[in-house]
Amino acid sequence: MDVHLFGIFLFVAIVGLTMYLTYRASKRNKSTTDFYAAGRSLTGWQNGLAIAGDYLSAASFLGIAGLVALNGYDGFMYAVGWLMGYIVVLYIVAEPLRNSGKYTMADVLAYRLKPIPVRTTAAIVTIVISLFYMVAQMVGAGVIIQLLVGIPYEVSVLIIGVLMIIYVLFGGMLATSWVQIIKAVLLMFATITVILFLAFLYDFNPSQLFGAVAETNGVKFLQPGLLYNNPIDLVSLGIALVLGTAGLPHILIRFYTVPSAQEARKSVIWAMVLIGAFYVMITFVGFGAAVHVGPEVIRAADSGGNMAAPLLAQYLGGGAGTVGGEFFMATIAAVSFATIVAVVAGLVITASGAFAHDIYTNVIKRGQADEKKQFRVARNTALVVGAASILIGVLAKGQNVAYLVALAFAVAASANLPVIIFSIYWRRFNTTGAVAGMLVGLISAVTLVMLGPSVMQENAIFPLANPGIISVPLGFVTSVLFTLLSKPDPLDDKYDELSVKANTGLGTET
Repeated sequence: MDVHLFGIFLFVAIVGLTMYLTYRASKRNKSTTDFYAAGRSLTGWQNGLAIAGDYLSAASFLGIAGLVALNGYDGFMYAVGWLMGYIVVLYIVAEPLRNSGKYTMADVLAYRLKPIPVRTTAAIVTIVISLFYMVAQMVGAGVIIQLLVGIPYEVSVLIIGVLMIIYVLFGGMLATSWVQIIKAVLLMFATITVILFLAFLYDFNPSQLFGAVAETNGVKFLQPGLLYNNPIDLVSLGIALVLGTAGLPHILIRFYTVPSAQEARKSVIWAMVLIGAFYVMITFVGFGAAVHVGPEVIRAADSGGNMAAPLLAQYLGGGAGTVGGEFFMATIAAVSFATIVAVVAGLVITASGAFAHDIYTNVIKRGQADEKKQFRVARNTALVVGAASILIGVLAKGQNVAYLVALAFAVAASANLPVIIFSIYWRRFNTTGAVAGMLVGLISAVTLVMLGPSVMQENAIFPLANPGIISVPLGFVTSVLFTLLSKPDPLDDKYDELSVKANTGLGTET
């Protein structure tokens, strides 16, 4: 069988399976709770797998492997930052968020703050973060489908955009969750398979692999400095990655799909175990690609380095031109496609929910919109978000997907995390502080990225690739200053009610 025919077969099989799940889920979407929160029917381990499926995106499987293969130690630091972020989620955010909200992050903020300004601002931030994150997936999708089926990048991006819109329009959160669960299982299985093939070459001795890395790429490849010559740049990246997880809207809404805060905590623990194991393995995949594929070949396949893992699979299967090598690469590429399908569906439902639930239902209609109208608005928003993602995905061709996602983390850490923490834990916090903090965090992160080397290259005005070291403190400081310089909200007495609900679960929707 020709490798492209085999790739097309795997591609069609994955699309068919996800379409079947969408069809089954569409029959259970009878309310907004079903559409936005999967009817709160997922168990802790199911949601943990779904979170892992949502979190282990194209940036993790393709981008991290590529960054390690091209930049060694500095690429590995991405994986460390993303894993450590779940400590913040587990101990600070997961339980209070599940107890206090309903469908979106803005539900928590609007509980004790003025709902119209905070919902509007939170929805805007959510859509911006979702677009940043989604563009990364679209870039990975375009490269993967081009490799898997042999069609142009631009057509590949269009295909993934159309598919993700279909999943959300008809299947809602339930279909999205099960696609993510299946994808997480496939991704772990594929990564373990590659690791076993690689381990066999080195007698299951990691030190032999690192010795080969030093021999072929030099000792400096295993030391800091290849990607980040400035230590402050690495610190800035770490701040964004560690704190950004707790502000990612598509991760936060997953806690509304379980029936209780206890299940929310369980899901975080399950996710941490799976994600931690994966990031350890994908680091070895990256170093293996550096030795057996080589940076030049990886860059030739994709300038962002996103093809390192599939190219390593090709080598381990027997090399380019061999039946085993081509089929193994096609299989890994197909799993990568499943990875992207799951994540983009979650991002679309997050963005459409932010507009339909927060802006349309609770701001424009003051909470009086019927469910049918909400569905229609959410679906129309999904179309717009999908179209915008397709366009930006085409324009972002050649960017490393891990880097693009890191920018989304910077915005999440700067704009969302400060207001979530202060809203739950600080009585004096008010609407002025929340709106100012979100806007300054968002604008500063995006502006510094636009002025930085990733956009302006050698003409950069801002010297750091990731703005976290500046934008995250700005988000926190702005929230505090504007709160202290303005009067308390009239509903400030609702803090005690929110605190009891967040810590005990009394009155929480199930």
